[in-house]
Amino acid sequence: MHPKRAAITGVGGFVPDYILTNKELETMVDTTDEWIFTRTGIRERRILKDPGKGASDMVVPAVLELLEKTSHTPADIDLLICATVTADRVFPDTANTVCDKIGAENAFGYDINAACSGFLFALYTGAQFVANGTYRKVVVAGVDKMSSILDYTDRATCVIFGDGAGAVLLEAADDDTGIRDAVLKGDGNGRHFLHMKAGGSVKPPTLDTVLAREHFVYQEGKTVFKYAVKGMVDTVTEVLSRNGLPPADVSWIVPHQANMRIITSVAEMLDFPMEKVMTNIERYGNTTAGTLPLCMWDYEKRLRKGDWIVLTAFGGGFTWGSLLLKWAYDG
Repeated sequence: MHPKRAAITGVGGFVPDYILTNKELETMVDTTDEWIFTRTGIRERRILKDPGKGASDMVVPAVLELLEKTSHTPADIDLLICATVTADRVFPDTANTVCDKIGAENAFGYDINAACSGFLFALYTGAQFVANGTYRKVVVAGVDKMSSILDYTDRATCVIFGDGAGAVLLEAADDDTGIRDAVLKGDGNGRHFLHMKAGGSVKPPTLDTVLAREHFVYQEGKTVFKYAVKGMVDTVTEVLSRNGLPPADVSWIVPHQANMRIITSVAEMLDFPMEKVMTNIERYGNTTAGTLPLCMWDYEKRLRKGDWIVLTAFGGGFTWGSLLLKWAYDG
């Protein structure tokens, strides 16, 4: 008899209609389409422009699509975990807001903030509730409205990020599929290299912090690049090694869509073919906690039951890790 484990049984996604192209960015900041694409691999990204709309408004359609595809209703959800750094508000949490908006009257929810690793951390957390029998149906969402915290005069950051959301349903597997293992890491020293300068309890919002433009993403790109590649390569290698799975048996690697140079460097260091690496950064940019579920959403029809898949991410904090799963259904 197989040990009880959680399996992904469905994927939903949402990206806003508005497409911000590199050509449009040329009119906003000192950059060019060629400069952006050669350094990031991004040609366009989606932006949520609707006034008064936030992260929850992208999670809602992603979850509703997920429920429709899996023949479930909002009332079936026991728990909803939302990974995000751009919550609707400082409080209450976005997850409970989503539950209210979709009518998930039997669920409770909470947010996880681990930057670009947020979905990975939330997925492994949600899996524990299913594996130990506490809950039967857990929805894990990754979402960010990065356009709300970008300085569109800073070409080092504004060209990278976009808005979007993805969600998966976790249920108990009745076979050998499901989430097998994860290697999750953190190093608080990384906060110096990728952060937002103001807006938290250390430096609350004031007129001075707003005028100083301290409520936007700040990163030291070269340092982040170095740590990201090493972190993802090391944890992919470790999770495969301790499960006795050779890289040749892996059907797909799903990397955080931070930068195409990072993705290709990770693949090269793992000696893993790019045709088995999920990418959609060219169309969506870096949606932070949204990238991993959006990749699975885009590639769902190509996935087959029994495929070995590795998810890997790296984010501010620093946070990073890799997760190994066996896919549970034919897309």
